[in-house]
Amino acid sequence: MSSPRLKIGLYASLVMAIFVLASYKLYQRNDATAPQKDDVLIRVMLSGLNIAHYQPEKIDDSFSKRVFDLYLKRIDVNKKFLLKSDVAQLSKYQTEIDDQVKRGSHEFMDLSTQLMDQRVKDIQALYRDILTKPFDFTVEEKMETDPEKMVFPADKAAQREDWRKFLKYRALVQMSEMMDEQSKRTGKGNLTASTSKSATLTTDEPNRTPEQMEAEARKRVLKYYDDQFRDLLQTDTNDRLAMYANVVANTYDPHTEYFAPRDKDNFDQAMTGRFEGIGASLQEKDGQIKVADIIPGSASYRQGELKAGDIITRVGQGAEVPVSVEGMRLDKAIVLIKGKKGTEVRLTVKKADGSTKIIPIIRDVVIIEDTFAQSATINEGGKKYGYIKLPSFYADFNDNGGRSSANDVKKELEKLQKENIQGLVLDLRFNGGGSLTDAVEMAGLFIDSGPVVQVRSRQGAATVLNDRDPRVQYTGPLVVLVNKFSASASEILAAAIQDYKRGIVMGSTSTYGKGTVQRIFDLDDALPAEFNNIKPFGSLKLTTQKFYRINGGSTQFKGVMSDIVLPDPYSYLDQGEKEAEYPLKWDEIAPARYKTWADAPNISKLSAASQKRVATDPRFKLMSEMVQRMVQRKNDTSVSLKLTTYKAEQDKAKIESDKFEAAQKAAATINISALATDIQAQGSDTVKVNRAVRFVKPLRKDMTLREAVSVIQDEA
Repeated sequence: MSSPRLKIGLYASLVMAIFVLASYKLYQRNDATAPQKDDVLIRVMLSGLNIAHYQPEKIDDSFSKRVFDLYLKRIDVNKKFLLKSDVAQLSKYQTEIDDQVKRGSHEFMDLSTQLMDQRVKDIQALYRDILTKPFDFTVEEKMETDPEKMVFPADKAAQREDWRKFLKYRALVQMSEMMDEQSKRTGKGNLTASTSKSATLTTDEPNRTPEQMEAEARKRVLKYYDDQFRDLLQTDTNDRLAMYANVVANTYDPHTEYFAPRDKDNFDQAMTGRFEGIGASLQEKDGQIKVADIIPGSASYRQGELKAGDIITRVGQGAEVPVSVEGMRLDKAIVLIKGKKGTEVRLTVKKADGSTKIIPIIRDVVIIEDTFAQSATINEGGKKYGYIKLPSFYADFNDNGGRSSANDVKKELEKLQKENIQGLVLDLRFNGGGSLTDAVEMAGLFIDSGPVVQVRSRQGAATVLNDRDPRVQYTGPLVVLVNKFSASASEILAAAIQDYKRGIVMGSTSTYGKGTVQRIFDLDDALPAEFNNIKPFGSLKLTTQKFYRINGGSTQFKGVMSDIVLPDPYSYLDQGEKEAEYPLKWDEIAPARYKTWADAPNISKLSAASQKRVATDPRFKLMSEMVQRMVQRKNDTSVSLKLTTYKAEQDKAKIESDKFEAAQKAAATINISALATDIQAQGSDTVKVNRAVRFVKPLRKDMTLREAVSVIQDEA
């Protein structure tokens, strides 16, 4: 019987063959007109999407409106460049983009490019003029920060007023930070002196007057926008074409993307798993650079302060003046953040609670070992419990003798069972997925043989992927920890455990909701040699399959609902498949045949006991209050441009953040330790010993983990 990985690989090969054939037929021309790259790219890409995408879209007026809306949002997300009259000009193409694609033209893209190029030049002169005059931070006025609530300015006077407030806000942030730095130097104010070894603040630096700070703030803002507009003015036709092509791809679903040749190279580099930098996955959303994930073992992971959900506002190279990255292209921001091993980068970030923090990180090579499964034991109430952290579902897809996450988890289970554990916590928080095969094999470690997940392509019945091994590696109590960042293969495993009633899924209200499979196709391979003179075209990543649980429901869009929900600091974030643009919807198919676990946990009883415990835990109470405040701040999208009001809000956010951190530190420590067998195996290798210490250290104050252990104790 062929393996699931082989079946999916054969499917991808078949799709590629059809893709190539369609491309040949598409360009069997009767005329002698030389094809243009933009025409070829869009038409071949759409040909591939309509042949291979799981849910192809009809190229009609509805498609045209989706492309129009998304492209307009991408080129001017904060409505700071285009005027209402510009949008009116573009709107005449709102239902004509489909016709343009069919005839091989792109009037909408051309006009938007012309308008944006002109507005960039206009705004460059505008911001430079505004920044020549001092701002009055004693005036009480507000600025809207939510792009959805903003409107395109009616005329140039309204546009100038928008930019005046916008630039004033940028200068306000700079001035507030300078005041905080001065307070640290003098010891005044409610901020404590920095304890960072890399801090360069000295008491002999002269203090600045408010007027001097205001002038310096405008100078910094001017430098940032001069740098940003230098990049904008360098945007060429290839950049515009790549953006337009990606928008077209994104209207099919959020995970279908166009990679320009340069972007594909960056993607390939990321897949090697070796980096020199801070080790954080970043994403751009609404003009902000957000931390999507922290790579285990990286410099950021070891430093410990940068978290998923943080918004990076400024980047400094060591002691140099930091550069603002707000509104900057993601690839440009990454260039500033990445760097050679041993160099320092200072990130100014806005935390989830609204506070601002400067985080110094010494760049390093990511330690690959820390991306692998690790285990520990927890001693609580005279009993021993096992803990396994799985950062991703890694695998050696090229069969070069590399490691497999399923095999590694099996080995960790064997070691834990020798420790006579009375229960197990499998931690899938922040696990973005990976190998489907390993998810299936891993589920088999906890259940008898049977179906684990169903996979359906665009056509035909669903394929059921089974665990065929009747052996059960571990039969004791099991809790699977998840959060909003648990996605794809994590959701498959969690759903299987839940459907079999084998254990308890615990954590956020639901997981991410990514229940689709993507394949990458090289567009150059799909085109005949006659197009070599206008290659390279880049690559297309498109959704080709969809996952379904064995109960018939999809993991797409809804994710996996936790059996026991805990307060979660990330719950207020617009994070998840349902928050993305044009996601594929949830649906269901016929369930597979399976038999639930004989000794199923009493979920309702365990959930009631957990809720009672959480309600009286001061740390969970503080977290719930903090989340409520963050939701309130998120909904209140206008920001004060009065310095005293702004600083009062920032100070309040910091006090609330400090209160929660103090409660965390004061909480009882979990008695968790690395396995004795692992420590002995490491011998005198200090690097590996330190890795084991780093692994358990943050877990000792993990309130979610403590509650997971309590649930297992209730079940016993």
